[in-house]
Amino acid sequence: MRKGLVVGVATLALLLGLVPSALAASPATFGVPTATSTYGEGIDFGQAVVVDVPVGRTELLLTVADAIGPEVVEVSDRPRPGATTLSYTLDTSGPAHLIPNTRITAQWRLFSADDPTKFALGPALTVVYEDDRFAWQTVSGELARVHWYKGDAAFGAKALRLAEDAIRETADLLGVIETESVDFFVYAHPDDFYGALGPGAHENVAGTAYASIRTLLGLIPPGEIDDPLVAVRIPHEFVHLVFDTASSNPYHRPPRWLNEGLAVYQSEGYAGPDRGAVKNAARSGSLIPLDGLTGQFPNGRDFFLAYSESVAAVDFIVRTYGPNALVTLIRSYADGRTDDEAFTDALGLDMTTFGSAWFADVGATEPTKDGPRPAPRGPVPAAWEGTGGLISTPAPGAANPGPSARPSSDASTANDASPAREGPDWLIPLALLIGVAIVVGVILGRRRRASAGGPA
Repeated sequence: MRKGLVVGVATLALLLGLVPSALAASPATFGVPTATSTYGEGIDFGQAVVVDVPVGRTELLLTVADAIGPEVVEVSDRPRPGATTLSYTLDTSGPAHLIPNTRITAQWRLFSADDPTKFALGPALTVVYEDDRFAWQTVSGELARVHWYKGDAAFGAKALRLAEDAIRETADLLGVIETESVDFFVYAHPDDFYGALGPGAHENVAGTAYASIRTLLGLIPPGEIDDPLVAVRIPHEFVHLVFDTASSNPYHRPPRWLNEGLAVYQSEGYAGPDRGAVKNAARSGSLIPLDGLTGQFPNGRDFFLAYSESVAAVDFIVRTYGPNALVTLIRSYADGRTDDEAFTDALGLDMTTFGSAWFADVGATEPTKDGPRPAPRGPVPAAWEGTGGLISTPAPGAANPGPSARPSSDASTANDASPAREGPDWLIPLALLIGVAIVVGVILGRRRRASAGGPA
């Protein structure tokens, strides 16, 4: 017992010796960190510090939203001993666009130039990247906060009511409890809205949910708050956030069609326009297989068809397997299951088979799959027919049963088919030994001649 304890302590000490330490001879003393963001440009991070020893490496650790760990950014500053201020700007312009309301936690780290195992870690600072283009009004409820810059208090109150009703209804359906409030930013003009979404956004999107930062961005002009479409659009996006709560896992996301299908099903049901779109696509042969809707939806006319198909597939689940099966399917993803594992456990068939069953339910014919195919079988010699093209290879010294790979009842035929033997098995080793002896003899003879002809 004592021996095992000693070995364990020694091993722990060895491992600790390999890890950079901040306990002794810290190379710096930190002041109060700062962070200032300007929307569309960047976030400026600063850190007052008194450096005690030469610094060999400066790092800024940035943890975005709910990431499992920080991104390590090496900063070019190598401050000399004394008081100074470290600085770094995180670019958020153009392709580096950052969604508003994203939380970033920053922490500076300095390594000693003399001993890289010694470092100093500064205090953590969390900053929220705000869309500062507008003067936002805010109203809060138990489950959501609504932010808007155009419209009166009644506008914000109605948006909040629609949001919280959608959260409660979907949470009750999926059996989850929402404990973290959701921020809903309402934009009044398309240019403002797409400026928040950033480059590459779909041009026909009116709302987007970002589950990792518990944020929803929506486009609702003030005069349209009473439009029936708004009563659909707001709940639709909030369903996505509850869906994430029920299915989130560190491995992969559920199929996109399942997420969007539930959002449409909850906010408006499987209505006439969607039914018509699916029926027409099934009749014309243009229905998209569900395995083509697991990720980003297509652009163009198929964009809306993708939503219609998604809610049709969810409706099929509810009609065929029951609402509890739908809930089980969605929640099983939280256990890290693959698509096939989740569908098999909840519905009794894998996702591909489910897609085929849904195609049959809507009266569609599955399209021929294009792509790589096995190479066609080449010509087979007549003697190989019936063997599947496989010929057995005899062991050394064993008789070859011939191309048919079947033993023959005629001993003479078997002998004819056997490979010619080249002699006894000992001939090859003997030849090798003779060759080695000749080489050794030649080398020794040369050495003797060299010794005889040398100086006396």
